[in-house]
Amino acid sequence: MTHPQRIVFIVDDDRLVRESVADLLQSAGFAVETFGSAAEFLKGARPDVPACLVLDVELPGTSGLDLQTELAKSDVEMPIVFLTGHGDIPMTVRAMKAGAVEFLTKPFGQQQLLGAIEEALRRDGERRDQRIENRELQKRLETLTPRERQVLELVVTGRLNKQVAAELGTTELTIKVHRGRVMRKMAADSLADLVRIAGKLKISV
Repeated sequence: MTHPQRIVFIVDDDRLVRESVADLLQSAGFAVETFGSAAEFLKGARPDVPACLVLDVELPGTSGLDLQTELAKSDVEMPIVFLTGHGDIPMTVRAMKAGAVEFLTKPFGQQQLLGAIEEALRRDGERRDQRIENRELQKRLETLTPRERQVLELVVTGRLNKQVAAELGTTELTIKVHRGRVMRKMAADSLADLVRIAGKLKISV
């Protein structure tokens, strides 16, 4: 079975709204799956591709806002575009503070919805790329010896080789060798690149 490159999940208990939004998105070239409740969505399979959730606020059982909370607790990172028939400011603030991409009140403009979905899918694609990069960087980090890890942590603070050598009680030449190995193992082209990598790995002294 082949999976789409991107997918939009629609959760709305109003069948007419579900079908209308699905038709709009499919005509715009999106792969779409629809659900009538939060429980139905949670039971469904989700392919590992960039995705977003078009979510009605007022749902039977678990509400849209409660589903947003539940997904966050389960570490399911999926951008959400909320739809509502009668949203209020506190509801909107809660949704946006929890990371929603957009909060649209029915009836909404087609381009407004399509724009929000494109933004949501862009964010999810970037997040996935970042996660893949971080996993690769973590693998590289794990190839360092304990001493190389120490050198990395000191070098990215801007210390010179002789300063690192003094702090670790060794020679400047030894530090130069360790530093070269660190650069190779971390696939860093420059000190600036190494600092960027350290930042992504949240390495600090």
